[in-house]
Amino acid sequence: MRTRRLGTTDLMVTEICLGTMTWGTQNTEAEAHDQMNYALEQGVTFWDTAELYPVNPPTAETYGFTETYIGNWLKQSGKRDQLVLASKVAGPGRPYIRGGSGFSKAGINDALDGSLKRLQTDYVDLYQLHWPNRGSYHFGQTWSYQPSRQPTAQIEDDMLETLRTLADAQKAGKIRHLGLSNETAWGVLEYARLAEAHDLPKMVSIQNEYSLMYRTHDLDLAEVSARDGISLLPYSPLGAGWLTGKYYGGARPEKSRFSLPYYTTSQRLTPQAQKAADAYVDVARKHGLDPAQMALAWTLTKPFVASTIIGATSMEQLKTNIGAADVVLSEAVLADLQAVRRDWPMPY
Repeated sequence: MRTRRLGTTDLMVTEICLGTMTWGTQNTEAEAHDQMNYALEQGVTFWDTAELYPVNPPTAETYGFTETYIGNWLKQSGKRDQLVLASKVAGPGRPYIRGGSGFSKAGINDALDGSLKRLQTDYVDLYQLHWPNRGSYHFGQTWSYQPSRQPTAQIEDDMLETLRTLADAQKAGKIRHLGLSNETAWGVLEYARLAEAHDLPKMVSIQNEYSLMYRTHDLDLAEVSARDGISLLPYSPLGAGWLTGKYYGGARPEKSRFSLPYYTTSQRLTPQAQKAADAYVDVARKHGLDPAQMALAWTLTKPFVASTIIGATSMEQLKTNIGAADVVLSEAVLADLQAVRRDWPMPY
């Protein structure tokens, strides 16, 4: 398994990152442990989780289950030192998580200590802000997004308190590196400016949605990644399953994500998305490629990507996704993918 540098750090991460968000809803603890065992056997040592997980849907009843499953595996296996482990602190809006409040000194410290306890470890290698206090255009908010009307000075004060709190946690040895998630170009640059001005640790990565179906990062954020050394960690690189081929022609397999009640109103379920996904799957079939492996391998053609985050609800899916690390896309494949993008540039 090849590795890439995370941001400007000396930390090397595997090109495939094991995503965990279904463990506790769509996957049992035993299935989660099987996935962890297999992933490590295949050399996948970069794993990502969050205090919020599992999702599909996220609930108060299942809050923290995923980290607990990972912690139990770490205790049983004794293999913490073989992993690069990432987690996230939830932003505002979930009433059952610190009353729905956003990032604050007390809130971040409480969240981090809770994650470390559930994970049964003394530290995480990458600690990420799951989504901004001020909101963002991610999570399906693209079409309704408006920049926050909150005064800029207030936002900057909030960011500075967050950075100082994370810096203290870093000095205490609880985290190694800091990262963002669901952020904007302005947010990334503002954190960078504040870190430099106040001699605080820099954000080294950003975890945003990115796939053949959703390419907002290719514009301003791509330049930020390249020039400021902020690695992208794509989540939903398979477009929530669109790019696997399982929904081809309108199919909705039983127990698949798009068959769940939680997803019936998903922003990803549009007629345009169905047509775009089918076109991308057609490209894979034309060139004799597995659609999921093609989509994952495509993200790894991007120089700003450090590792692409996979997720699976079955061992068969996990094996397919990890196998994408060995797939090399030809110029002909890339040209066909670009042609589809021109027809369907923003399908959801």
